[in-house]
Amino acid sequence: MNSTPSLTQDELKTLVGQAALQYVVPGQIVGVGTGSTVNKFIDALATIKDQIPGAVSSSVASTERLRGHGIAVFDANEVGELAVYVDGADEIDPQGHMVKGGGAALTREKIVAAQSRCFVCIADESKWVPVLGTFPLPVEVIPMAAQRIARQFAALGGQAILRLKDGQPLVTDNGQHILDVTGLQITDPLAFESQINNWPGLVTVGVFAHQKAHVCLLGTAAGVKTVEF
Repeated sequence: MNSTPSLTQDELKTLVGQAALQYVVPGQIVGVGTGSTVNKFIDALATIKDQIPGAVSSSVASTERLRGHGIAVFDANEVGELAVYVDGADEIDPQGHMVKGGGAALTREKIVAAQSRCFVCIADESKWVPVLGTFPLPVEVIPMAAQRIARQFAALGGQAILRLKDGQPLVTDNGQHILDVTGLQITDPLAFESQINNWPGLVTVGVFAHQKAHVCLLGTAAGVKTVEF
């Protein structure tokens, strides 16, 4: 790898965003995630936009950024299987399981990930963890179920806090609320995701184990490290 000493986190995000272009299939619609690292990928994608028909986006914010670059955005229902989905993560473990949803877009992110053959995770090395659970686990819930779901997490040893924005409950692109859960160690992400998915009123849990990453492009002080799962 090329030596790139003292890169800032923002510069690492730019590096992995550009590196993800190698996974874009010319002539194919691209699945695009959400967040500050993905914004770097969207900016890089704009440099090859003439090679793709457009993108399927996981959030209103990403849709606006894509369209700002002149990249067409398709509804997920208008297209079939996607060749690749590029998104960030709040945490990723050595098996490619992730915690996502810090940007509140986890439901649409999981939908687009499930529609894609290959999930490319782009992240800086601060997101690489041995066990998921240090980052508060985002969970999208139907508002009337929030307190009961919080009690269910308490029974597992977690503390669920309603995410606020400007003093009011944050409302997702889907019109729902987010609980952020601390105090969990997610040692078996597949089983955990399956268990939580069965709770009534829970829309999406931010563990991505069934839709895990196939590749992680990790921004490090020594350059971009490619990890395949």
